[in-house]
Amino acid sequence: MPRFVAAGEALTDMLRTGTDNWSARVGGSTWNVARVMARLGVPSAFAGAVSRDVFGAALAAAGAEAGLDPRFLQQLDKSPLLAIVHQLSPPQYFFVGDDSADLHFDAALLPQQWQRQAQWVHFGGISLARQPLAGKLLALAAELKAAGVKISYDPNFRVLMDGRYDATLRRMTALADVVKVSDEDLRGLFRGDDVDAAFATLRGWNPQARYLYTEGERGAALYCGDAVWRAAPPHIAVADSVGAGDASIGGLLYSLMCRPQSDGGAHLRFAVAAGAGACLAAGAAPPDLALVERLFGACALA
Repeated sequence: MPRFVAAGEALTDMLRTGTDNWSARVGGSTWNVARVMARLGVPSAFAGAVSRDVFGAALAAAGAEAGLDPRFLQQLDKSPLLAIVHQLSPPQYFFVGDDSADLHFDAALLPQQWQRQAQWVHFGGISLARQPLAGKLLALAAELKAAGVKISYDPNFRVLMDGRYDATLRRMTALADVVKVSDEDLRGLFRGDDVDAAFATLRGWNPQARYLYTEGERGAALYCGDAVWRAAPPHIAVADSVGAGDASIGGLLYSLMCRPQSDGGAHLRFAVAAGAGACLAAGAAPPDLALVERLFGACALA
């Protein structure tokens, strides 16, 4: 059984590359985090549902190539979840997924006893903003927390997360042992520009949690109670920043799981190194452990 599970959405990004040209890419925030963990060498799985068509087949194949446990992926005779990115810079997008496969995920169909082996389960992305899937995942997170499983949460703000998402944000923050959030997330989730006040509110909902706060090329900070560490990213030639946030939370969780003797500064540097590693290739390309360890040495605490 996997030690790490990410539960949520796997989708297809349809990217407009010309007036009449589109490119399909496999993706999804929680699915990407599962691939990051598997790439770093942790037995991992993605728990979610995809369509039984060309789009679902591509996601299943990419998950298998990444080494994800196939028993946790449910393929259904439902339509695919698509992110239609009709403008790349600045990004303009919308989602197509009425009654799509992801909404019909059933946690009761996961392998028996899986919760006893899982050390961490990750939640986030648009899966928590789409009913009835969101309700199922909230119930699962609460069940896991009561059983002693560690919970990580990355809201990963998208346009779906309006005022109706507020209760979910507060509930998942309260359940989480680790929360990852960016300055852009805070502006969107709290619908304002005062990110310091927004972050203080978020932390107030669960003072015991660790918070990974990322600010893109400016680096990141890790908050744990009254302690805080800050780190700058290494100097790299960025090919594509897609998936960097997913890699950074994956890097932090890997460090917490596999390097428990490390202090907060080392955990943060590993998270920043993983995020930087994801920027060296096009698309959401999870970095391998050797690359992250090399970049770890180039990450300095601020």
